[in-house]
Amino acid sequence: MTNPRPSFLDETLSLLTGGYAWLPGLWRRRRGGVVRTRVLGRRTVALRGPEAVRFFYDERHMKRHGALPEPVQATLTGKKTVHSLDGPEHRARKHLFLSALADPGRVTALAEEVGARWDERVRGWPAHSRVVVFDEAAKAITEGVCAWAGVPLPADEADALAADMVALVDGFGGVGPRHWKARRARVRREKWLAGLLSEPGAVPAGSVADLVARHRGHDGEGLEPELAATELLNIIRPTVAVAWYVAFAAHALHRWPDNRARLLADGFSYADAFAQEVRRFYPIAPFVGAFAVKDLTWQGEPIPEGALVLLDLYGQNHDGDLWARPYSFEPGRFVGASLGRDDLVPQGGGDPHTGHRCPGEAVTVALLRTLAVRLARLDYMVPRQDLTISLRRVPTRPRSGFVITDVRGGGAEPKGALASRSSGRCRRNVLHR
Repeated sequence: MTNPRPSFLDETLSLLTGGYAWLPGLWRRRRGGVVRTRVLGRRTVALRGPEAVRFFYDERHMKRHGALPEPVQATLTGKKTVHSLDGPEHRARKHLFLSALADPGRVTALAEEVGARWDERVRGWPAHSRVVVFDEAAKAITEGVCAWAGVPLPADEADALAADMVALVDGFGGVGPRHWKARRARVRREKWLAGLLSEPGAVPAGSVADLVARHRGHDGEGLEPELAATELLNIIRPTVAVAWYVAFAAHALHRWPDNRARLLADGFSYADAFAQEVRRFYPIAPFVGAFAVKDLTWQGEPIPEGALVLLDLYGQNHDGDLWARPYSFEPGRFVGASLGRDDLVPQGGGDPHTGHRCPGEAVTVALLRTLAVRLARLDYMVPRQDLTISLRRVPTRPRSGFVITDVRGGGAEPKGALASRSSGRCRRNVLHR
């Protein structure tokens, strides 16, 4: 059965208020193999599934230029960046990010740098009565990624930069104060980095910051300092965004404590599986979008030229046809499993070398693996708090940021299996719509 004529009811407001639950809700009411609606006044079609991922990331079908709304560019990605390019121009710019974020040696070095910064911060935690895991993760990652990238960061500026990177991510999915806070943070940090990259010798030769400053596009031209600064932020900002996953990891260790012992006992393989399940189970990006470059057909369904096409990331990661018990947190599903390239798509799908898939997935997994094990080594109290993870807020996280107290262990290798201790029931500590 094909879909009825698309509704003239624009769903933009429903998207903003529904968050991650919006598109899955439309899927439940769909008739046919796609979802049809309107967003921002434009005809919109939503797809999901591995075959849909391959269809969506085929440049013969979709283009990204113009697909990102201005509020997202002004907060999350910046303007004229790799996210909005197509064809040879995109591939040339993408090579810059792959050389920085997909090289195994650089990934390992970044994970080690962030792990060391985390350990430094953890050593000071016992002196504090209250620690917010999300905030501490953001600060440690900010310090680590700047040191790794060759961006000089005075000690008294680290916390402020971390707050601005969090604001960039936190502001793209909302309206009101957090959105305008993100806009101000972007202007401030683009100006700072542009000045840095314009100053001879300000960044170490061969560093990631130097690679960005010296990048040449497919036309042989370099990036203006302002655009180079924006793209350097597109390395720093998504790396700091791993703090969202670290807070989710803390939530998972508390909610399903058996994972702690396995992280300590089973080494790399289970840490990797745990990281992947955190990425699958917890919400990050609800969907990605592009425009149809011509009249297309998907599984017998027409997609008109110029239509906005959404790839449902959150829905695919919880699709019962792909994942057994999709709403259960089960890292074991990834132990020894053969994972299709386009099955797990929290950061998009397709080939990262030729398409728009996030080039930093290896970084995300490495950092999450590194910090999840360090969390498992600690002994701490989990006081009563609101651990709600609202599906209506984009991006979401545990509402409290995951507060811990009475920290012991300091990140050192444990003599035995340490555990979190609860000082009372935590209120609403599961996903909520």
